[in-house]
Amino acid sequence: MLELSRYQAIIFDMDGTLLDTMPNHVEAWQKTAEYFDFPFDKEWLHSLGGMPSPKIAHEVSKRYAIELDCLAVSKRKMAFFAQLSAQANPIAVTFDVFKRYTGIKPMAIGTGSQRLSAMDLLKKAGIVDDFQAIVTANEVDNHKPFPDTFLKAAALMAVKPESCVVFEDTQLGLRAAHAAGMDCYLVTNNELKFHPVS
Repeated sequence: MLELSRYQAIIFDMDGTLLDTMPNHVEAWQKTAEYFDFPFDKEWLHSLGGMPSPKIAHEVSKRYAIELDCLAVSKRKMAFFAQLSAQANPIAVTFDVFKRYTGIKPMAIGTGSQRLSAMDLLKKAGIVDDFQAIVTANEVDNHKPFPDTFLKAAALMAVKPESCVVFEDTQLGLRAAHAAGMDCYLVTNNELKFHPVS
């Protein structure tokens, strides 16, 4: 089990880190790609985990040099996701950390998901009340890989950024954590790898 005594607080990404929602996000993007007739690249879209849907739609538009109504694409994707995401199973390796430190250290969620979707998933998982702060795409202007999500989470918990450790599952999230001055554990295939900030 990880020894996190040197940190005052813990920040978890949600999708693909604490809850196994990434397959549903990718499937929702596949359905959206079919609906709007644009190319679907599973691995590339997965790598954008942590970025809000409107910004992903913008990235799709740029990558394939096509005109897309990013808001309409985002709304359609979120509608597909809502149909798929009745419940999300916890990811064992990070959920064990969450359970161990619940009530011991302040904890926050720092996610690129929309607030309505994030709160719904956290409520269904029965853990929404265990977090001192929940920062979603709706609370910041600059999303991952910018540090704003994690900096806001630290501020809401009243702890210094360098006293926080982040759990993430994407390179975007790792970059955001390091930009915030925070160490990061990256979860891949149910294993954790430590990435210090310097």
